[in-house]
Amino acid sequence: MQATKADFTAQVQATRADLTAQVKARRAQIDATTERINARSGRNLAFAVLFGLLLGGAMLVSLLVVKELFLPVAAALVGFTAFELATAMRQAGRDVPRVPVVLATIAVVPFTYYLGSAGQWFGVLGAIAVVALWRLAEIVVPGSAAGRHGLLADLGAGTFILVYLAGLGSFAVALTALPNGQYWTLAFLVLVVVCDIGAYASGLSFGKHPMAPTISPKKTWEGFAGAVVAALVGGVLFGVLLLDQPWWFGLLFGLVIVLTATMGDLAESLLKRDLGVKDISSWLPGHGGFLDRLDSILPSALPAYLLFLLFA
Repeated sequence: MQATKADFTAQVQATRADLTAQVKARRAQIDATTERINARSGRNLAFAVLFGLLLGGAMLVSLLVVKELFLPVAAALVGFTAFELATAMRQAGRDVPRVPVVLATIAVVPFTYYLGSAGQWFGVLGAIAVVALWRLAEIVVPGSAAGRHGLLADLGAGTFILVYLAGLGSFAVALTALPNGQYWTLAFLVLVVVCDIGAYASGLSFGKHPMAPTISPKKTWEGFAGAVVAALVGGVLFGVLLLDQPWWFGLLFGLVIVLTATMGDLAESLLKRDLGVKDISSWLPGHGGFLDRLDSILPSALPAYLLFLLFA
């Protein structure tokens, strides 16, 4: 009986050791695969998917439940993005006043939604004027570290942030404010995500030929082809089912969005290269920063707005 018990104990221990070894081997295999995917994609895929779902869910709820809820969501996104971009500019040597940049960018959102196109343009121009006057006032404030050196470059950097974020982003707000415009906003936002997924999947699987190696080495022509296919299919589906448009409009819609989304992605890569940073910020794990999520959306808002005016 003692021998049988000893044999049983030894067998249990051997089985446990074997299972432990298998689990460790499987985990090592999964970690190695994840590392290869992250290395090719340039980001932590698990965190990217998680934060993408959270941001997408907030957008979806705000647009489909009560579209006025889109205002705080949009204001928070452009506000955080303005802060991180102004911070990156300051780290690159440009003295951009962060507080007025953030507040002015946020203020354009309600101006656009409630006052229409007049509020949009006066809001953007007013925001530029406020930030410029703030920077000029810093010159004469006693004890201020800001000086006249590089003043024009500082004013240009502040203006760029406001035109880029408040100017382009406000078209999504203006589109949402129009009758049934929230569905168009939802369509172009989701279509941008579809383009990103198509480019990511195709580039990860077949990517061999760099599209712009000096700007974004990981972007390939194969990935762009996948984005185009995904955009055309998604454009037809969203155009017919969500926007009540003919199928050919969906092809036009998809083609326009994939081009602007790709140009926006490349423009942000060029901006980061010019600033000498890998990511604008590290606030969003797996994404780099808020601008990395908005880079394709910002330039796509204007054509989506124009398409609404032409076809809706």
